Amino acid sequence: MRKLIACVAGVVLLAACQNNSETENTAANETAKPVAAASQRNEAIAAIKEAEKQFALMAATKGVAKAFEFWADSNAVIKRENDTLIHSKQAIGAFYGKMPAENIIQVTWSPRFADASDDGTLGYTYGDYQWVFKNAAGKPVTSKGVFHTVWKKQPDGTWKFVWD
Repeated sequence: MRKLIACVAGVVLLAACQNNSETENTAANETAKPVAAASQRNEAIAAIKEAEKQFALMAATKGVAKAFEFWADSNAVIKRENDTLIHSKQAIGAFYGKMPAENIIQVTWSPRFADASDDGTLGYTYGDYQWVFKNAAGKPVTSKGVFHTVWKKQPDGTWKFVWD
C-alpha cells in the first residue's frame, strides 16, 4: 500500500511540476510577444526613417521623377493638385517626368514623425517639405507644406510608399 501511495504521490508531483512548467512557458511566451512586437515596430520605424532619408536624397541628386518612381510601390497612389489621384508606379513617374527638370531648383523634405504597425509591415511619416522652382518668368518660387507618406514593407524587406 505504501508503494502505491508513493507511486500516486510521485505521479501527482510529476504532473504538478509539468503543469507548472507549461504555465511558466506560456507566461514567458505571452511576455515575449509584446517585446517581439515592440522590436519589430522599432526596427520598422528605423527602416522607414532611412527610406525617407534616401528618398529625399535621391530626389535632390537624381531628380524628382526618378525618385518618386523608384520609391513607389507598384500600386502606389499620390494626391496632387486639385485633389487629383495618380495611381501606379509608372503613372507617378510619368507625372513627375512632365515637369522640366531645369525648372526644379531644390526639393527637400524631412520627417518630423514616423510610426509603424506592431508587426512591422506598414508605417507612416509626416513632416515638412520645401520645393523651389522657376515660374513661367524664370523667377524662383518657394512652396512649403506638410507631407504625409504611408510606407509598406516589400517581400524583399525594402520599403516603398503606397500613399503620398
